[in-house]
Amino acid sequence: MKLSIVNYGAGNIKSIQFAFQRLGYDAILTDNPEEIITSDKVIFPGVGEASSAMVKLQQSGLDQLIPTLKQPVLGICLGMQLMCSHSEEGDTTGLGIFDVNVKRFSNKVKVPQMGWNTISNLKSDLFKGIKEKEYMYLVHSYYAEQCEASIATSDYELEYASALENDNFFGVQFHPEKSSKAGEQLLKNFLKL
Repeated sequence: MKLSIVNYGAGNIKSIQFAFQRLGYDAILTDNPEEIITSDKVIFPGVGEASSAMVKLQQSGLDQLIPTLKQPVLGICLGMQLMCSHSEEGDTTGLGIFDVNVKRFSNKVKVPQMGWNTISNLKSDLFKGIKEKEYMYLVHSYYAEQCEASIATSDYELEYASALENDNFFGVQFHPEKSSKAGEQLLKNFLKL
């Protein structure tokens, strides 16, 4: 199986590569459109700030490529947020794969949310073998609002979409590569999609 991790300089790639290596797969890190198009599965990661990440995607043309992909695509953390319509972070127009806006948590709670939180209302093959209220690891100051595409929710100040699905596109706000056995199970499920 050919696995590609979209390389656009948005950090934390090694831990994702190691997570797939533990499952017996080598994921290539690439910004080459041909490599990405011919992959069986595509991972769209991201750690950092939305507007500067979007500029990097635009400079490489990946902002045009990603929404046209036909194979399963998994956005992680900032990757998921960039797949949404708009983010308050840097007033950023996203890729529009998920018809939902990304908002900032208020100052009434500690920002960023950092650490373990539960996921609920699981509604996808992505969560096969993962139980309700399972803990996943998160680090984020912005969240996707509840919407039709929501396939999991978490609660931090309010209930928000911690995972999204639209056709062959999936997004998770948490870091499966840092979420112990449940995160590993999610990556296995993604590879079977």
